[in-house]
Amino acid sequence: MVSAVPVLAWVAALVVAGLWAFFGHVFVPEEAARAIGWPTSPFQREVGMANLGIGVAGVIAAFRGFDFRLAVAIVAACFLIGAGVGHIREIMETGNLAPGNAGPILFTDFLTPIAILGLLWLNGRAAEQGQ
Repeated sequence: MVSAVPVLAWVAALVVAGLWAFFGHVFVPEEAARAIGWPTSPFQREVGMANLGIGVAGVIAAFRGFDFRLAVAIVAACFLIGAGVGHIREIMETGNLAPGNAGPILFTDFLTPIAILGLLWLNGRAAEQGQ
């Protein structure tokens, strides 16, 4: 049986990552942009607010059921995978290897949604089997 504990651990990771990215893009945009290798942009506030939404939804998901967690995971997956594809395009088109573009964030943009969705799938299967 897959317990909800690993799922909640990933939801917590999503919350922390979302809130951390919100803080960086909204309150210290110059540092966030420099880490990504981009100029500061007003769009950072929009990205920051999207991250805030994901983080807050992750907090709520920790106290809700499977369907709510799945919905949050899908939203986060769309955002993170889209960001990851953007980082890869930036690397290919401009050679931007800044740590905030080609460093750990590039991998977590893909691995976080895969892990969350995988754990939710395992948790849902275990629940169906009555475990």
